[in-house]
Amino acid sequence: MIVQSEALRSLVQKIFEASGCSPEESGRIAMYLVISNLTGHDSHGVIRVPRYVSLAREGMVLADQKITIVQDNDAMAVVDGNFGFGQTIGPQAVRLGIGKAAKHGVSIVALRNSGHLGRIADWAEMAAAAGQISLNFVNVAGSLLVAPFGGVERRMSTNPIAMGVPMPGAAPLILDFATSLVAEGKVLVAASGGKPLPQGSLIDGDGTLSTDPEVLYGGNDPSRATDNRAGTGAIRAMGDHKGSGLALMCELLAGALTGSGCAGPRKRQIANGMLSVYMTAEAFSAPGVFAAEVKQYLEFFKSSKPAKPGGEVLLPGETERRLREARLAEGIPIPEDTWQAILGTALELGVERPDKDAAP
Repeated sequence: MIVQSEALRSLVQKIFEASGCSPEESGRIAMYLVISNLTGHDSHGVIRVPRYVSLAREGMVLADQKITIVQDNDAMAVVDGNFGFGQTIGPQAVRLGIGKAAKHGVSIVALRNSGHLGRIADWAEMAAAAGQISLNFVNVAGSLLVAPFGGVERRMSTNPIAMGVPMPGAAPLILDFATSLVAEGKVLVAASGGKPLPQGSLIDGDGTLSTDPEVLYGGNDPSRATDNRAGTGAIRAMGDHKGSGLALMCELLAGALTGSGCAGPRKRQIANGMLSVYMTAEAFSAPGVFAAEVKQYLEFFKSSKPAKPGGEVLLPGETERRLREARLAEGIPIPEDTWQAILGTALELGVERPDKDAAP
């Protein structure tokens, strides 16, 4: 089904207000989740609504939190997210890093104990809008989803990396990817009747490659919530040993160094850690030098002859920008299972079903 973005945002905001979040926080959560759907990252979009509400109900994520400064100096900070919603904690941590880099040219912010930070490109885009380059490494303490290269047992989470480069007068360059073959949310989308998984995305406990979400979630039981701990298999790392190595580094940088903790083996409360580096180009070269070199190189990069007739060499973020324009105009496709789960959550919280114009 197709749902218009503003109607979807309004419904999600009402759900989180009914769950105990302030109107301001509810609006942020709704905005960032819908942006994920608009940019084609449905795995980090409104499909997360029932899970977020469930985590809040269990006390695993807390409403309207503020970061606590653990350590701070001119160039760096360690901050604790106090298990608040990532859509509230993320912007606070990023603003801190942006402010330090604006004064000193570079900064590093180590964020620990945040709720799910969503689409990490959001934070690279936020830094780019402030004219800053950023590198962001993320892990998920308490979450075991991904098998290392050469193994079948889970040892890591999906551990995304996002980088952003501002482009004066043009859209920023944004690179954002999970170090697993697919994000866990994409398995959730597939399990909810959405886009099927690419071949070999999952690996079962006996080493068999699979695309069946049951490998991660176990058998389909309508009486229980989807639980990624119930399956016998794992998601595979992207790029074989290369992706596995990147995921390992995310565990060490975003988990161990921030103090948020690595994915295992000790049982922990599920939380995101994020290590972010912010840089101003002016700290490295005269004004305009970096931007001019980047512009020249990107033109050269895109001038490569397409591999297929009528094809195109794309820059990171171009697909997402085009899809966002299309979905703003045409609406957001939502799998029926996902839509019904969102409506079910709304009903539980006493939120009225949207009118027929919101969801034809």
